[in-house]
Amino acid sequence: MECSHLAQIKDVKPKTSGCEECLKRGDKWVELRLCLSCGHVGCCDSSKNRHATKHFQKTKHPIIKSISGQDWKWCYVDKAYV
Repeated sequence: MECSHLAQIKDVKPKTSGCEECLKRGDKWVELRLCLSCGHVGCCDSSKNRHATKHFQKTKHPIIKSISGQDWKWCYVDKAYV
């Protein structure tokens, strides 16, 4: 499946050096994801809080990328790698 949201990718910088919500709560994360619409940094679905997915559910920003040493992007809406 192809992603139909590529036009929504912006040149963003991470807002924080770790998961925004976990940093506020003093929690830990496994890996980090960057929202390519706004620069939000959230923890991955292997982390207990799953803040990257929660950010998508709240904002509907469709595409994230790994910022934990991996090279991929994911579209939540189309359920496809970009």
